[in-house]
Parts: sequence; structure tokens; C-alpha cells
Amino acid sequence: MSDKHTYRDQALHRALINRLSRIEGQVRGVKNMVENDIYCIDILNQTAAIRSALNAFSATLLEQHIRSCVKAGVGRGDEEVIEELVDTIKKLTK
Repeated sequence: MSDKHTYRDQALHRALINRLSRIEGQVRGVKNMVENDIYCIDILNQTAAIRSALNAFSATLLEQHIRSCVKAGVGRGDEEVIEELVDTIKKLTK
């Protein structure tokens, strides 16, 4: 984990936290489904929904990162921020 920090406006911060809370609830729901021996396809459909929600979360966060952190870094002449972004995109698209 990095020592860097990012300021997020209150609306974005709240939206990200709310989205993560919904994802957390979905994961608990899948755990409950497994504990109750629910049909495999139903569980797989729920895991697909979780993956989609995580992808949407990541896309929102990546967009915010590019518009704030990357933009500011490039403005300061910090080329490392570009390499960090490229590495992150590679991880997200695996």
C-alpha cells in the first residue's frame, strides 16, 4: 500500500462507500447461499453480479484517479504517475 493520499469530494466519497457496502452485502448473500446449498447456477449468477459491481466501482475510481491524480502529476512533470497508471490498467484488464 502506498503512503500517497487522494482527496475525494464528499459526494464521490459517499458514492464509493455506498457501492462498496452494496458489494459487501452481495458477498454476504453469496456466502449465505453456499451455506444453504442453493443451486450452483443461482450462486454463479450472483458472483457475476458481484464481479460486474466491482468492475463498475473500479471504473469509477480509475476515472476519478485520471482526472485528479494523474492530471496533477503530469502537471508537475511527474512521469512516474503515467507508469503507475499503465501498470494499474494492465492489472485491471487481466
